[in-house]
Amino acid sequence: MDRRKSLKIIGGSVAGIAGLVFADWKWQIVDRLTHAGFFSFEEEQLISAIAETFIPEGLPPILPIPDAQPIGAISTGTDQFLIKLFEKCYEKEDQDLIKTQLKSLGKAGFLDLSQEEKEKSLLALKDSGVEEEEKFYSLMRSNTIMGFTTVKEVMVNYRDYKVAPGYYHGCVDVPIS
Repeated sequence: MDRRKSLKIIGGSVAGIAGLVFADWKWQIVDRLTHAGFFSFEEEQLISAIAETFIPEGLPPILPIPDAQPIGAISTGTDQFLIKLFEKCYEKEDQDLIKTQLKSLGKAGFLDLSQEEKEKSLLALKDSGVEEEEKFYSLMRSNTIMGFTTVKEVMVNYRDYKVAPGYYHGCVDVPIS
């Protein structure tokens, strides 16, 4: 085999692998710099982390269905639902409350905590005695549960929801007695 051709193949392979390794890192930086929305990139990450804390990925299914995959708040898009819900459907004072509480959670390093520590910190908000923190906990918890339980994956696969219950069977033989 030609040595030049071999070096080109090896060089291309190394460059391709390096590109794959660093692509995700690069896009995260681009997302942070070009993010334009109601919530900042960090606030959206906090909302996703809170939703994942309430309904973690990989929980056993609600009902024992043989082919059902374990799901969570992130895989069903509940975090994106929460972001749009808080942005489009809540009043300004509630949005300000959510943003201030997210900022305080971000300063406390919520994203760096383990699952158990995240649960404890959210429960501390619930039992804090401060009205804003309790309201924030209640908003996040109730809307996460509502968003998760109303997605298609949960309704169809676990609650056996049918869009049109009862079926129309045309052209059937009528028994003559």
